[in-house]
Amino acid sequence: MKKIIDLITEQFINAFSQCGYDTAYAKVTISNRPDLCEYQCNGAMAAAKQYKKAPIVIANDIVEKLEGNSVFEMITAVNPGFINFNLNSGFLKNYVSEMAKEEFLGCEQTKSPKKIIIDYGGANVAKPLHVGHLRSAVIGEAIKRMNRFAGNDVTGDVHLGDWGLQMGLIITELKLRKPELVYFNENHAGVYPAEAPFTIAELEEIYPCANAKSKEDEEFKEAARMATLELQNGNRGYLALWQHILNVSIADLKKNYDNLNVSFELWKKESDAQPYIPEMVQYMKEQGFTRISEGALVVDVKEDSDTKEIPPCMILKSNGATLYNTTDLATIVERMKLFQPDHIVYVVDKRQELYFEQVFRCARKTGLVQPDTELTFLGFGTMNGKDGKPFKTRDGGVMRLENLIREINEAVYNKIMENRSVTEEEAKETAKIVGLSALKYGDLSNQASKDYIFDVERFTSFEGNTGPYILYTIVRIKSILGKYYENNHETIEQTEICIPGSEFEKSLMLTLARFNDMIENAVEEFAPHKICAYVYELANEFNKFYHETKILTEENPDKKKGYIALITLTKAVLEQSIHILGFEAPDRM
Repeated sequence: MKKIIDLITEQFINAFSQCGYDTAYAKVTISNRPDLCEYQCNGAMAAAKQYKKAPIVIANDIVEKLEGNSVFEMITAVNPGFINFNLNSGFLKNYVSEMAKEEFLGCEQTKSPKKIIIDYGGANVAKPLHVGHLRSAVIGEAIKRMNRFAGNDVTGDVHLGDWGLQMGLIITELKLRKPELVYFNENHAGVYPAEAPFTIAELEEIYPCANAKSKEDEEFKEAARMATLELQNGNRGYLALWQHILNVSIADLKKNYDNLNVSFELWKKESDAQPYIPEMVQYMKEQGFTRISEGALVVDVKEDSDTKEIPPCMILKSNGATLYNTTDLATIVERMKLFQPDHIVYVVDKRQELYFEQVFRCARKTGLVQPDTELTFLGFGTMNGKDGKPFKTRDGGVMRLENLIREINEAVYNKIMENRSVTEEEAKETAKIVGLSALKYGDLSNQASKDYIFDVERFTSFEGNTGPYILYTIVRIKSILGKYYENNHETIEQTEICIPGSEFEKSLMLTLARFNDMIENAVEEFAPHKICAYVYELANEFNKFYHETKILTEENPDKKKGYIALITLTKAVLEQSIHILGFEAPDRM
């Protein structure tokens, strides 16, 4: 289904062409003065110089061609050369009626679907998720859903950190605490126990303890380095422990990601890239891409056009050890080999931008990706407390993500119970749904690259630009529809949107008609915040319509059916939008 702005633009292109003007000037935009008109075309202003005419003369020529056109209700030329116009109500009614019949609510599926891998999550095994993991998870999930809705083939990869020094630290600390474990017996030749020798709670205590110890005890740190090396060289006992760490950690991570309504198609790990490293390094050497710098193996990625210093991309340390660069490049090799993606998107803290610039340039220079394979770094800002600093617990520590979710849910629960309209059990279940909307919408409504202030009180408010306000609007529509169909026996198919009879009804339709344009723009720019802005505007337009219109008490049955059809479409668009953002609406609030 064509975008409404494109249908309007077609009329202007014809008019400019018939008047002998370049159709490049026939651009149409939503009016920035809605008190004057709904749409405008300012092309006459730009065309004046080329045609040596006053802009108002050109504007009058165009208006004369378009007067009487069935797309427009009002069209006029305004000094010094603006063309202001409103859409014909019948044309608008037909457009939104067609939207209601479309599977994707008027959004066209891409004609050339791309295979996209989105790398988001980035959690480390043996460590709990904390607030720093929130943005990657919710932004990545929204971008995945947006692109999937647009018709692309999208795969989400959590890309777990599981192969670095943290493994050696855990193994070394465990060896000190439980030296009798069979995993430390070099002579053990049989199978290892199926059950892990620790719980997730114990594991999450072991790592920070070992990490702190390594900063004070050089001997312990060296032992951890050796344990890491032995693990990576295939020590059987250490590999069995590593597998236990993975199993216990991943089960806990899945539970926490489930609480965020975030899922991954791939649970790939750093270690999965290790088999690709030797061949990749050998290839880079043989092709002459590498050089030795202070003992390390590097690839120069600086370009003549650079205005800032771009350091070489280090492939191997002077002692032959690999780095994150090595692993990330090998992961690209793995992805190209297994999935042949057209596009790889990394949703990562924006402070990693230089690092990814090096990695991307190295991958391109060395031919690890096809020339037309897109590599995108989507850097996000930090979530800060009211003091403007990275969000912390009350005692200054890093807050666990599950505790943050619990805090949000409790705030929402207390607000629901203030009304005392539902049971405590129902309030708890509803609070989980509404709390998730508060958390996700509070994050996603900000441009990803910007820092933002996390404010529990504001995010959980049922008024203003918040997730709970959006859900409350959807629940209000559900309630109206429930009452209508309780007293009427026709089906949704028997209701049809009517020509708008008020400015509020028309304004709601105008906003609905922009859904496909907004989605296309949000997908192109990887911008979930644009969906949030649209959803908030649509919710506001519905609520204005609701307050100014007697929907259920309307005496004209056909007009009432028209209202029901219109708010049914509004509900569908709102629900589809929040589904893309990664949350859903309850039936009652």
